[in-house]
This record gives sequence, C-alpha cells and structure tokens, in this order.
Amino acid sequence: MNKSISDNGETVAKGSICGYDSLDQLLSANLKPELYQEVSRILLGSNCGRPLEHIVIPASAKDLSSKHDFDLQAFSFSADKEQMRKPRVVRVGLIQNSIALPTTAPFLDQTRGIHNKLKPIIEAAGVAGVNILCLQEAWTMPFAFCTREKKWCEFAEPVDGESTKFLQELAKKYNMVIVNPILERDMDHGEVLWNTAVIIGNNGNIIGKHRKNHIPRVGDFNESTYYMEGDTGHPVFETVFGKIAVNICYGRHHPLNWLAFGLNGAEIVFNPSATVGELSEPMWPIEARNAAIANSCFVGSINRVGTEVFPNAFTSGDGKPQHNDFGHFYGSSHFSAPDASCTPSLSRYRDGLLISDMDLNLCRQYKDKWGFRMTARYEVYADLLAKYLKPDFKPQVVSDPMLHKNSS
Repeated sequence: MNKSISDNGETVAKGSICGYDSLDQLLSANLKPELYQEVSRILLGSNCGRPLEHIVIPASAKDLSSKHDFDLQAFSFSADKEQMRKPRVVRVGLIQNSIALPTTAPFLDQTRGIHNKLKPIIEAAGVAGVNILCLQEAWTMPFAFCTREKKWCEFAEPVDGESTKFLQELAKKYNMVIVNPILERDMDHGEVLWNTAVIIGNNGNIIGKHRKNHIPRVGDFNESTYYMEGDTGHPVFETVFGKIAVNICYGRHHPLNWLAFGLNGAEIVFNPSATVGELSEPMWPIEARNAAIANSCFVGSINRVGTEVFPNAFTSGDGKPQHNDFGHFYGSSHFSAPDASCTPSLSRYRDGLLISDMDLNLCRQYKDKWGFRMTARYEVYADLLAKYLKPDFKPQVVSDPMLHKNSS
C-alpha cells in the first residue's frame, strides 16, 4: 500500500482522507453518535424514512475480503409494501480496483494479473448471493488514454474475447449477470476500437453490448485518440433480475444521456468510470444521485483506485508541466436510489466490493410520488432541440429594451 506523511508527521495511506478510508469513516470516527446520525441523514438521505440497513455478509465472503485485502460493505434499500405487487428484491454488486502490475510490465502479464486479482473479489460477490455485478471502466488494463501512445491498443479485445470468457465461467458458476466494460476491437468493421460494456447473462451467454456515448476531451482525458462516440444508442437490457443499462464514465455529465436510459425503462443504471480527484471529485456524489432522482431508477457508480504511472511523460495542452500520471483515481464507488438515499462510499484507495439489496418496486413508487414523467414537457423539449440542430437557430432571449436604449 502506498504511504505518505501527514501534516502532523504520521504515516497514512496515500489517497486516504486524513488516514481514513472514506468520508463516512472519517465522520463516524470523529463525531458524536447523535451528530454523526444527523450528518448522515443530510449526506446520505433516508430510505423509506430510515437510515439504510446493513446486510449480513456470509463469513466466506468476509474471509476472502480479509485474505485479499479489499473493502467489503453491504447495505439494503427498501420500498413500501404494496398490496398488488410482491417485493422485487435484487442483490447488486460493484467492484473497484487498482491495477495489478506496473504499466511497464508485459501487457499480457498486466491483464492476467488483474484477472487473478479480481477473481477472489468476484467470488466473494458470488458467495454473497449477488445477482448483478458491474466492474469498472476498462478494468482489464491501465487507463492509458492520457498518453496518446498507440501501443496501448494491444489491450483491446473482441466482445467475445479473453476477458468475456473469463467472466462467462464465473457468471454461470454463480448464476450472476456481469457487466464487463472493456476496450473493444470490432473485428467486423475494420478492427476499430470502442469503449464498450458487454452484458453477460446469468447462464454465461452474451446478452448484448453498449458503446460509450460521450467521449471526453478535457485535461488528460484524450480518449478520442483511441475511440469515438458509440453507435449503440441507449439500450436497456432485460435480464432475469431486472432491466439494466450502462452509462459509461463521461456520459454521467450529460443529463439527457441519463434521461434516454430512463425513457427506455432502465431500473438500474451502472456508471463504470475512471476519474481523478482534481478533476471531478466534488461532482462525483452529486451527479449520480441526481440522475437516480430525476429518472426514478437506481444508479451504481464505480471508479477505479490508485495512481497509475506511465513510462513516458505527456502533456495535455492545458499549460501544466509534463507528467507521468493522471492523478489519483479516488474509488468511492456507491449506490444511489430514486428516493434520494445513497450508500456510504467504498474506500478512496483500496480495492473493494459494494453490495446492495434493492427493491425495484421503489422505482415505480417514486414515479407515482413525484410524477416526473407525467409533468415533463417532452414535446416542448423536442421542439427546442429540433430548432437548435438547424443552422439558423436563434436562442429565445428576451432583452430589456432599456439595455439597447442606454447603449445608444
């Protein structure tokens, strides 16, 4: 584990908050119980009027967590009891991880190392009864898209490549749907690359795929050097456990992207990501929670952890000196619910598995409560967007006549 020295001279884990794994751990250790409870109510919300309950995790999963040193947390989202429908409880998991070997190691060793690292975490999810599991963006490789070097394209693989085959066996073994975000090489269309999530069914079959809709061009995130905007629309995948969608990384900054998955009926939307503290951490707990509220769905947010150092320095046209790393990937994976409640986050610097039971009936209950779909003015938005796309578009701005009078 990387270490650094705090202001008071103590050795702390690099990426931690004053030596604590997460903000929730920091608050619980330093606030009186009644104050911590009130702060948690504000920061994490209430689910059906109560704090989230912890789930009892099987000892075998805890043993794997201890043996392989990964954070393990589990919570339960409830819904109100209904007279006409039975509860629709599904157990969902998120995995965050750092890379297994330095970026200078042989590429095949790096990928196999990550496979070996994640296998016990996936097995912990399996023995804990997880039904749907999502991994982080481009989990099979370092997030090398800052470098603009084309050698990293070697990590790309077909939809049915080695990583999918690796996960298919685990999906069958544990009767688990697995979302597999990879760097895809499209063998049928000129071997071009895409940032893709492969949906693996609980029988080990491939249900489908979704390609990242929005590609960042900000700071070190030079991803359009490798792949462009996806061409798969906003698919929702109907699984035996529920309807899921995947809003990959940068798509979380686009409210209409969330809206489209919601309009297509998603009950759970995963956001596998790779983002660093300096760029986005203040936005991280806000965007997903807002999306869950606005679209009456659950959201699972996953971010990798660690600082990945590359052999050659790079710049990004932002005036900063050349450097060899993105910055710290701050983990902090969490779930958000349509009632504005959310789980505490996983660690900022450790690998982790977050598990949540969620009653999908909560989605419809909050559609009924707030009526966002009923009160939306889609025809007005559609009219504005149709006009905006035309070259002669003029913004609807009503100016104060006195502004022009005074200027003359």
